[in-house]
Amino acid sequence: MMLTMWSKARELAELTPPERNRWVDFLRAVSIMAVVMGHWLMAGLYVDEAGALQRGDLLSVASWTHWLTWGFQVMPVFFLVGGYSNSVSWQVITRNAAPGQAGVYRDWLANRVQRLITPTFPVLLLWTALAVTMTQIGLPRDQIRMATEAALIPVWFLAVYLLVTACTPIAHRAWQRFGWASFAVFIPAAMLTDWLTFTAGVPYVNFTNFLWVFLAVHQLGFAWRAGKFDNRVFALAWFAVSLCILIAITVYGFYPVSMVSAPGGFSNSLPPTLALFALGMVQVGLVLALEPLGRRMLDNLGIWTATVLMNGMIMTIYLWHLTAFVLVMALVWLLLGGAGLDSVPGTGAWWASRPMWIAIYVLALLPMIAFFARHERSFGPIRGGRTVPRLRVVLGVLAICAGLGATAGLTIASPEGISGVRWWVVALPLVGAALMGFGPVYRPRNRPGLPEAG
Repeated sequence: MMLTMWSKARELAELTPPERNRWVDFLRAVSIMAVVMGHWLMAGLYVDEAGALQRGDLLSVASWTHWLTWGFQVMPVFFLVGGYSNSVSWQVITRNAAPGQAGVYRDWLANRVQRLITPTFPVLLLWTALAVTMTQIGLPRDQIRMATEAALIPVWFLAVYLLVTACTPIAHRAWQRFGWASFAVFIPAAMLTDWLTFTAGVPYVNFTNFLWVFLAVHQLGFAWRAGKFDNRVFALAWFAVSLCILIAITVYGFYPVSMVSAPGGFSNSLPPTLALFALGMVQVGLVLALEPLGRRMLDNLGIWTATVLMNGMIMTIYLWHLTAFVLVMALVWLLLGGAGLDSVPGTGAWWASRPMWIAIYVLALLPMIAFFARHERSFGPIRGGRTVPRLRVVLGVLAICAGLGATAGLTIASPEGISGVRWWVVALPLVGAALMGFGPVYRPRNRPGLPEAG
C-alpha cells in the first residue's frame, strides 16, 4: 500500500510545474505534523498506585515543557499558508470568470469548504456511533465524554479556518487597497479584546480573537504572495522584533509561557490571546526567512515526493491521530490491564518510553489513513450540476462552523438522554453541507476547474 502511494506521489512530484512554491506545501505538512506530535506528547494516560487509570498532562508536571509549545503550537503557520493558497485560488477563479458572471464566490467557497469538511464526516459519524454504543453497554458517561472530547478536539481548528476562508474576497480586496494597514488593524483589535477580557471582565468577547488573530496571520499570507517578505533581512528583523515582544509579554509580562491550555494559568490558544498573536508573528518571520533554503531543499525529488505524499493525506492524519491514540489506550487498558502505563508523565521512564508509544500510535493510524484518506480525493468540481443560492451557501458555512465548534467545545457526548449523544451538534455540520449542495460532490456550473493552490 505504502509503495503504491509513494509511487503515485512521485508521479505527481515529477509533474509539478516549476512556478509552484513548494515551500507552501512543505509548511502545510510540517505544521500539521507538529500538532500531531505535540498532542501525542502532551496527553498521557497512566495507571496510579491504586490501579486506576488517570489522565496525565505533561504540562502540569513539567513546567519546562511550556517552552516546547512555542514550537508545537504552529496553527498560525497553517493560517499563513492558507492565506497564500487562498490568494492564489481566488485570483485564478476571478481572472477566469466572465465579466459580471454570477456565482463566482459561491462556487469558490463551496469548493474550499468541501475540501475540508468531506474528510471530517467519517470521524464525526464514527464517534457518534461509538458514543451511542458505549452508552448502551453501560460505560460511565464521564469516560465516554473524555474519549469523544480527546478524539474530536482537533475540529475546532476547522471551524475557525472555514470562517477565515469565507472572508477571503473581502480580506484580499482590503490588502490590495490598503496594504499593510489591512494587517495592522488587527493588532489593536486583539489588544482591545484582551483588555475587555482580563481588565474589564466582559464575558465571551475573548472568542472574537479567533477571528482577529487568525485573520491577521491569514493577511500575512497575502503579503507573502505579494513578495513583501522577499527581503530576508526584513524577514529576520520581523522574527527578532516579534520574539522580543513575545518574551516581554510572557516571561516578564502578564501572559503564560505555554501557548496551549496548561494548569496554573489561562489558555493562550482557546481562545487566542495577544501572546499567540505574537508567537504567530515570530513563526511567520522565521519560516519566511528560511524560505530560500527550504525551496532549494525541496528541489530534491525524494524530499518533494515525501511532501506531496504527506499533503495528500494531511487532513486524514490531523483528524484521526487522536482517534488512534484513544484506540491504543483503550485496547491497552481493556485487554492488557494497563501494561506499560505505569510511568507517570514527565519522569525519566516516561520519556524513555515515548519513541515506542509514538511508533505504536503511528501503526494504529496507518489503517485509518489507508481507509479514510480516499475522502480527501473523493470530490472535485463536476460540470453541469445545479447551482446553490448564495444565501444557502452562507447559512451552510455558518451551520458547519457552529457544529464543529460545538463538537470541540461541548463534545457530542451528552450526560443525559437514552442515546448519550447531542444530536443537534452532530446534525449541524451535516445540515450545513446539505445546504451547500454537497451530495457528496458539490456541482458548480460549467466553468474551469478550481485548482488546489500552492
